Amino acid sequence: MGSHRNEIATEILPFIRVYKDGSVQRLSGSPLVQPSASDPETGVSSKDIIVSENPPISARIYLPKQTLDQKLPLLVYFHGGGFCFESAFSFVETKYMNRLSCSANAVVISIEYRLAPEHPLPIAYEDCWTALQWVVSHNSNGDSNKEHWLSTYADFDRVYVGGDSAGANLVHNTLMRAGSEGLSGGVKIKGAFLTHPYFWGSNPVGSETKDIKEREKLAMYTIWQLVYPDVAGGIDNPVLNPVVAGAPSLAGLGCSRLLVSVAEKDLMRDRRILYYDAVKESGWKGELELVDVEGEDHAFHILVHESDHAKKLIQHLASFLV
Repeated sequence: MGSHRNEIATEILPFIRVYKDGSVQRLSGSPLVQPSASDPETGVSSKDIIVSENPPISARIYLPKQTLDQKLPLLVYFHGGGFCFESAFSFVETKYMNRLSCSANAVVISIEYRLAPEHPLPIAYEDCWTALQWVVSHNSNGDSNKEHWLSTYADFDRVYVGGDSAGANLVHNTLMRAGSEGLSGGVKIKGAFLTHPYFWGSNPVGSETKDIKEREKLAMYTIWQLVYPDVAGGIDNPVLNPVVAGAPSLAGLGCSRLLVSVAEKDLMRDRRILYYDAVKESGWKGELELVDVEGEDHAFHILVHESDHAKKLIQHLASFLV
């Protein structure tokens, strides 16, 4: 009975191992932690809430201290982790959200979307869209099932969406959908930040390796095969490669301000700069900013959160949420 459990179907080290019996072993991601009535470092309060019973979506919501009933900017956040690991309830994500909420003096809600491969894409895209629509529905009165922190403290004229890595990919695709479909009650997304977004494609960009076999060994390729195995076009589907020929115009991004953040040592850095340039050249009418941090690697602001560069980037992102 135990021997079949040990037969590996897919292994993407150091991230995830999938067995032939369908069980999944997540090798990355920080431990889960409880929310806090008052975070010792920042004084931010947090609690866990249910966004939707069906589909099952939950979230951790953060409220900075000294609110005095004033309306605050609202950030809807999608965590990273290759669509297949990490959590809105993990230690590193909670530490990051506490700091961001405190520095920005903003209400932050971090969405716990369902993970692949048990819930393959596009489930995460749908979960994040459902969650965002639920959040902005708090702009209207009359529903007794509302979340008090959102209906009392959030300023729905200052709605932001943000994410890192796969979460930033979720943000991009959410913005494209918001641009074409609109949000509940006519709420507009004021701004969005994409920190080290997970984009990829078959044509090498900048310093990326041009060796096809080498490219197919990279996590950017193998994780996509795992999390969205049946998608048309594979790694060149526009949800992963937004600059591929025939992709929807980036002029359709549904926000007024956009910040793209990259890191010097990140393998996907040049591709993200290409995305930034493509948005700039698309005819998109918003305000666009690029942040390029020297000497750092992917998601450093979360994984190496005590560093000066991490604190500086978090402060920069916080100052974006005005």
